[in-house]
Amino acid sequence: MYQLGFIGCGNMGGAMLKKMLSTGLFQPENVIISDKNADVRNQWAKDWGVNVTDDNREAAKAEILFLAVKPQFLRSVASEIKDCISENTLFISIVMSFDLQLLTQILELPKASIVRVMPNTPALVGEGVLAACRNEYVSKEQWDKTMEMLSCMGLAREVSENLMEAVTGVSGCGPAFAFLFMEALADGGVRGGLTRKMALEFAAQTLLGSAKMLLETGKHPGELKDMVTSPAGATIEGVAALEKNGFRYAAIEAVEAAIRRAKSFETK
Repeated sequence: MYQLGFIGCGNMGGAMLKKMLSTGLFQPENVIISDKNADVRNQWAKDWGVNVTDDNREAAKAEILFLAVKPQFLRSVASEIKDCISENTLFISIVMSFDLQLLTQILELPKASIVRVMPNTPALVGEGVLAACRNEYVSKEQWDKTMEMLSCMGLAREVSENLMEAVTGVSGCGPAFAFLFMEALADGGVRGGLTRKMALEFAAQTLLGSAKMLLETGKHPGELKDMVTSPAGATIEGVAALEKNGFRYAAIEAVEAAIRRAKSFETK
């Protein structure tokens, strides 16, 4: 039996699997990927040496099964594999909007061990945020293994399921907001005379360093902001311009809009 199976291996699922393989959590011969795209299967077999198939039922026999398909395909996948899955299997779903109760229903396993995960794209470089919730049938051993897998991709935390949409708004969609701000910072640098390449490097490193500073010092972001903001200096002029244009309110609204959209997804 395979230790790890993936049904669907697109951008997010693929990023997660690559990290698990590159850190040695699983050996390629113990991993099986099911994907309908022959090019995807061939690339994985060539680059990583994992087992590949176009039969979801074959992947569903793994001890740990990642469900990483698009939401509109999950019900048909569940119907396809329901006769060859076991309550001993640990199911890990990264499919948006399908909650634990609904996952249990469509898998037709009342006591299935299910973990729901919301990852984000920085998991590609091992600096992701991975929020997870579990049902009552997940054993301590299964949960510990889950957190070990997720931690190799970045910051892994357990959250209550009712907060998963809030996680989506902050960390799931947050990279797009951060990239938008990064691009705007670089545009300002270009306007001031920097080359595009240099402006992007400076903007990216500034955000990276600022985030690391907050995480490592544990200080409130307002306190760290004040450390840069001297009286009558350049920084306070920039901060005033951001406040004048509603920067913080716009950021809050962006997160709230993302949360509303996440809650509105159809799962039928």
